[in-house]
Amino acid sequence: MSQTIAVLDFGSQLTQVIARRIRECQVYSKIYHFSTPAAQLRADGVIGIILSGGPQSVYAQTAPHPDPAIFTLGVPVLGICYGVQLMGHFLGGKVALSKAREYGHGHLVIKKPGRLFAGLPRKLRIWNSHGDKLTRLPPGFVATAISENSPFAGIEDAKRRFYGIQFHPEVFHTERGVDMIRNFLLGVCGARQDWTTKDFIAHAVADIRAKVGKSRVILGLSGGVDSSVAAALLHKAIGRQLTCVFVDNGLLRQGERATVESLYRRNFKIDLRVVDASGLFLRRLKGVTEPEQKRKIIGRTFVEVFEKSLQSIGHADFLGQGTLYPDVIESVSIAGNPASLIKTHHNVGGLPARMRLKLIEPLRELFKDEVRKVGAALGLPREVVWRQPFPGPGLGVRVMGDITAPKLEILRHADAVLQEEMMRTGYYWKVWQSFAVFLPVKTVGVFGDERTYDYVVALRIVESTDAMTADWARLPHDLLQKISSRITNEVRGVSRVVLDISSKPPATIEWE
Repeated sequence: MSQTIAVLDFGSQLTQVIARRIRECQVYSKIYHFSTPAAQLRADGVIGIILSGGPQSVYAQTAPHPDPAIFTLGVPVLGICYGVQLMGHFLGGKVALSKAREYGHGHLVIKKPGRLFAGLPRKLRIWNSHGDKLTRLPPGFVATAISENSPFAGIEDAKRRFYGIQFHPEVFHTERGVDMIRNFLLGVCGARQDWTTKDFIAHAVADIRAKVGKSRVILGLSGGVDSSVAAALLHKAIGRQLTCVFVDNGLLRQGERATVESLYRRNFKIDLRVVDASGLFLRRLKGVTEPEQKRKIIGRTFVEVFEKSLQSIGHADFLGQGTLYPDVIESVSIAGNPASLIKTHHNVGGLPARMRLKLIEPLRELFKDEVRKVGAALGLPREVVWRQPFPGPGLGVRVMGDITAPKLEILRHADAVLQEEMMRTGYYWKVWQSFAVFLPVKTVGVFGDERTYDYVVALRIVESTDAMTADWARLPHDLLQKISSRITNEVRGVSRVVLDISSKPPATIEWE
């Protein structure tokens, strides 16, 4: 059994990223609610604890606090951002509001490497996100690093193996952040690197078989990475007990339906049913402009279509979904978790009581890059494993404002041009995601000697490793010019193309 590093979740939108970085080091991690009793962690064989960041102040009346006994378990503890403030609060230090809030890029100066900063340069660029800071160290601690506004950006109590950092090492904006986490895992906790893709598949297959037994599973197959890998994993575990349903919701990309049908007839021996529900989805979405309402309508309609699909498929007990960790963390509400709600995902949150299907989500604990590795290990073709992410609600969340058939057609054509050029130059495989967004605004243009008044299309092209953080991709200007020229010349109804150069955070990858 793999050793476990516990990540206590205090509401940070980056908690899942911490867990992912741990797994990058081939060490098994598990997310726990912040209030998990120390006795439970001991029973689970936890060999190290990481306290995540969080949006609140440790002194707030509603602030999430851990079981104080975690500090008496005798295992190493690393506090990140809010986590280091908790250590100060519980162990005899002092936390106060910073005069200057630190958010975004900052600079770290390492004064004493210790185990956490071993082998790292003295000066590093880091990513901050905090309004409070430590103003007095707890007994037994020493300062190991400073930043512009914090004399205790890094602290340690080497005897008790307690460490704290005021910044976020888990995001790619922080230089050598993964090395800091690896130092904690291997150098401090003494963890074994025994968590691999092979291990995950073996555990997942055993869990699926135990849960499903001889029952039947239906799964919504979109042709994207998540649903395809979920289908392959379920098929490996239960074979002919799986039936896949492809729903044409009218919000697909150009040629999507034909491509998926062709691909799966060629590569998979899976029972695939195709349902054309495009008319139903578009009628339900008519006049709807609010993003959350769009997602909920699409989600409800998706479930209804599945219910009707059962009539032709016959009896089934489980509904399989390709839900991933980022879907889960971004859908958590304040009521269930200290994290703030970002957006609702159509495939997260369970099923209505009337639908007599139990949910099975074999990829729920994985990030996108882990899913790709699992897909490759299962023998899926490159065009599936390395396909760029596509949201469950499809083009419904890439048409800003109300959704109409003409707007969808403009977006499909523009997006097809973008993908053709990305494929032609090879950049499709180099970036995380590239797509077009329809903007419901018109601007003046000139075609020949005529004045036009047409729509705007935005290009969103980002680099990332896990979708929790991202930066805009620096593509060659000649390529961007070619894409823009082709869209304005070939897509009727578009007079202007703009480029989104926002990072995540503060923006999200999708616009809605």
